[in-house]
Amino acid sequence: MATQKPEDKTFTASELARYNGDPSLPIYVAIKGDVFDVSSKREVYGVIGKGYNVFTGKDSSKALGKSSLKEEDCVADYKDLTKKEMETLEQWYAFFSKRYNIVGKVIPDNSCNKNKLMGTHADRIPLAKLAVL
Repeated sequence: MATQKPEDKTFTASELARYNGDPSLPIYVAIKGDVFDVSSKREVYGVIGKGYNVFTGKDSSKALGKSSLKEEDCVADYKDLTKKEMETLEQWYAFFSKRYNIVGKVIPDNSCNKNKLMGTHADRIPLAKLAVL
């Protein structure tokens, strides 16, 4: 059951891909840009290559709306869902919201991730410090 306040951490799609059932990491599923920690159901989501693991490590909004386990449907872009599929997506979102904590949001890979340092050399400055410069 979701009990914690949503966190404000951000994940690029590339970063999120790490959380796909690897036993040494939490397991995350993103829906409509929100990242849910489903680690408590490792037996359901954590078996790599089986069942609901297809949804992990990515935003699988379209697949959830279509009730699809196809890898090619596991994408964030759900704009072409039918009205009925949108209702299904909303039901999945409500289901996850009641059971799992939101640990962050997905941002595009080309965005600057505020959880990272900026720059490419030793002169990197954390974003938090840039705000006061």
